[in-house]
Parts: sequence; structure tokens; C-alpha cells
Amino acid sequence: MAGFFKNVKAEFKKVIWPEKGKALKQSVAVVVVSVCVGLIIALIDAAVKFGLGFIL
Repeated sequence: MAGFFKNVKAEFKKVIWPEKGKALKQSVAVVVVSVCVGLIIALIDAAVKFGLGFIL
């Protein structure tokens, strides 16, 4: 088990972490895209629900 954590520590040292500003911009982009996709899915769901209600 000790070897595992030693390897984890070594791998974390290899990681190139993004700058604070870049990480913030990417996080905002992920949130915005997620909200937009959620809205699109909600609109499609509402349209399909309306269409099926109209047909049935």
C-alpha cells in the first residue's frame, strides 16, 4: 500500500497544473455549455411531450 501512495505522489509531480485564470475560464466555459445543453434538452423534451400529447 505504501508503494501505491508513493507512485501517486510521483504522478502528481508530473502533472502540469493550469494557471488560476485559465482554470477559471475553463470552468466557466464548462458551466455555460452545460446549462445551454440542459436548456436544449429541456426544449426538445417539451416539444416531444407536446407532440405526443397532441397525437394521443
